[in-house]
Amino acid sequence: MEPSRVLLAVSGGIAAYKVPELVRLLRRSGHAVRCILTREAHEFVTPLVLQTLSGAPVRSQLFDPGEESEIDHIALADWAQLLLVAPATANLLAKLALGLADDLVSAVALATRAPIVVAPAMNVNMWRHPATQGHLAVLRERGVRVVGPESGELACGWEGEGRMSEPAAIAGAIAPWLGPRSLAGEVVLVTAGATREPLDTVRFLGNRSSGKTGFAVAAEAARRGAEVVLIAGPSAQPTPAGVRRVDVETALAMRDAVFAELPRATIVVKAAAVADFRPATTVAGKLRKEDLPEGAGLALELVRNPDILAEICRDKGRRVVVGFAAESGDPVESARRKLARKGCDLIVANDVSQPDAGFDGERNTVVFVWPGGDVERLPSLPKAAVAGQLLDRVEKLRGARG
Repeated sequence: MEPSRVLLAVSGGIAAYKVPELVRLLRRSGHAVRCILTREAHEFVTPLVLQTLSGAPVRSQLFDPGEESEIDHIALADWAQLLLVAPATANLLAKLALGLADDLVSAVALATRAPIVVAPAMNVNMWRHPATQGHLAVLRERGVRVVGPESGELACGWEGEGRMSEPAAIAGAIAPWLGPRSLAGEVVLVTAGATREPLDTVRFLGNRSSGKTGFAVAAEAARRGAEVVLIAGPSAQPTPAGVRRVDVETALAMRDAVFAELPRATIVVKAAAVADFRPATTVAGKLRKEDLPEGAGLALELVRNPDILAEICRDKGRRVVVGFAAESGDPVESARRKLARKGCDLIVANDVSQPDAGFDGERNTVVFVWPGGDVERLPSLPKAAVAGQLLDRVEKLRGARG
């Protein structure tokens, strides 16, 4: 297998003295490493040292005719399977959060589609400043992974958070993103979370799905090298690194988003808990109890939402399509009927009434139900492990289908 490609961006902080050891560890782990430097990073580590250890040219200028003739910044962004920023100063974190691109490192970060991991390093007061914490919150929401910092004695003489994590810890933290890229070349479309069907401008019909399983599937697919589009109902889950997220609210909006992305998808995982019904009309403003006599009832007319999974399967072609079935009680028979009715390749079913398989938990107990009636029961597993088991089987389906 070809080595994983790590683009290491170095910014100007005293912690840059640890970078040569980080490069050495990454190379020893079998990764291909290229280094790019900010202008300030030259004050702490020399390009010659990093070039010698990485075995690749080091870039630092956004507009250098000699360097641009060899490989431009867009090609660097495309080359990376993971962009690692170490150390990440407060200044660079701010630039990344704001989407600035006034030097090579920030331009590459804005252009790359690879997962981004940052290892902050700065004075404790800079770390605790609301501006820095706000920038980190923005980056985390976009799926950027933050490693560290650690607490201890800082180079400036202060004590507290701000010391960059040790090279071994950083190398270990990025390892999950650098595994086998068994889904490279695939476009995986995942739906996740609940939908909300408005009754009025305040209230809605919904369910308790957190979206954790669907987000875990999206994250695992991205780790395996797929291009991943995640269509998410309202959810507090952070966007997984390397995943393009499309937020929707209603079942109709989810359907529109799915069919806008579907033509390129080679794998579809429909993990969202889509509302089966929506109110026939939505009240403008707020329904007030004062408008009804005390004890009076309120009739609510519902209409059926479109069956997105069935629509996808009508023109499935060579695409692999996976559905989910959340049931109360043994889900197998219901999942078998759903599989036959909709025509997908696999149903992932679970009994949401079980304490280790319900909504919003960290674990799930699922059953894989296959065409022909075969059933495969998994033990209780973390949702990330369920995602891995599912994609193992999806890969076999894709391989059989060619």
